Amino acid sequence: MRAKKSKAAKAPQKTDRRIARTRNLLGDALIELLQQKKFDDITVQDVLDRAGVGRSTFYVHYRDKTDLFLSDVEDFFELCSGLLKKHNANPKRLLPVQEVFAHIRDMREFYAAVVRSRKIHEVQALGRGFFARSIEERLESAGVKLEPLERSAKAYALAGSFFSIARLVD
Repeated sequence: MRAKKSKAAKAPQKTDRRIARTRNLLGDALIELLQQKKFDDITVQDVLDRAGVGRSTFYVHYRDKTDLFLSDVEDFFELCSGLLKKHNANPKRLLPVQEVFAHIRDMREFYAAVVRSRKIHEVQALGRGFFARSIEERLESAGVKLEPLERSAKAYALAGSFFSIARLVD
C-alpha cells in the first residue's frame, strides 16, 4: 500500500495543472493498457510510451506501476465518497450506491480487467476505507447518537456489506 499522508488530513490545496495533466495521462494510459493486457504484463515503459511521458517524470510522481494504479483508485473513491456531500444529498443517504453501480456498469470492461489483474481485493479494501469514513461523517452530521467506536464499527460493516454486494454484480 502507499505510504502517503491521508488527503483528508491535509488542507485542501489545488493541484498544479501540469501535475494534474501528467497524472491523468499516466492513469489513463494504465487504464487503457489494463483493458488489453494483464497487470503483471504491463511495464512502466508501456505506460510511458502510451502516455508520452518521460521516465524521470513518472518517478517524480510514483514509485512503480502499482503505486500509479492505487493512486488512481484512491482518487476515484475519494470522488465517490464525497459525491453525497457535494450534492447536498439527504443526510440519511449514507452511500452513493446508484452512482457507483452506474459507474461499474459503464466501466464494465475496465472492472473486468481489474478483476483479472487480481488487484480487486486491494481496490475493495481502499474503497471500504473511503466509504466507511464517509459513512461515519454522514452518521455524525445526521445527528445519529452513537458512541464513536460503535459508529466506526457500523460504518465499516456497512461499507463492507456494500462491497460484498458490488462484488456479486460483476
